[in-house]
Amino acid sequence: MEDLFDYQHSLAGEYLRGFQYPWQALKGIKDLIISVGAALDGSYEEIAPAVWIHKTAKIAPTASISGPCIIGANTEVRHCAFIRGSALVGENCVVGNSTELKNAILFDNVQVPHFNYVGDSILGYKAHLGAGAVTSNVKSDKSLVTVSGMETGLKKFGAMVGDFVEVGCNAVLNPGTVIGRNSNIYPTSCVRGIVPEDHIWKTGGVMVKKEDRNG
Repeated sequence: MEDLFDYQHSLAGEYLRGFQYPWQALKGIKDLIISVGAALDGSYEEIAPAVWIHKTAKIAPTASISGPCIIGANTEVRHCAFIRGSALVGENCVVGNSTELKNAILFDNVQVPHFNYVGDSILGYKAHLGAGAVTSNVKSDKSLVTVSGMETGLKKFGAMVGDFVEVGCNAVLNPGTVIGRNSNIYPTSCVRGIVPEDHIWKTGGVMVKKEDRNG
């Protein structure tokens, strides 16, 4: 976990420290939000049952937000965003036009600004999904998700996206994808398995280390 995320940039930081593998945290997101939300200070308002919004957040009137949900300071939830519940969104985030969140943690400064789907996933500090990029969280044969052959015991598991990751437009992160810090994903890519930190996933699944890309 510590190889992917800087815990100080999420209200879920202490919770996440308790797991050996990041996907183990997915089952408890709902209960975590309810627990954390009940203890928030007066800078948050509970605008609906188990929906806590920071007073500085900007929420479009056309956005749909179901609980449990926490939305942090200075975050912008734009036109027609669809937050289905069990979503913990950090500070200074953008949840954009027609973007859908479900059972997800977004660290501070995450941007999912255009037509994104983030389900059963965790996005690290300053991670960014380009327009149309999605996390696919269920395998086509409905079998349990594995990570490079490792059993997770989960039927629904999208992606673990590390700090500072850039995902190009219309990329698909297949179930069980793990992307290390500071890595980049080419637009329209179909990604699965583990992308190490400081790597570029190129067209056709070719990976190169950033400092070696011109070598």
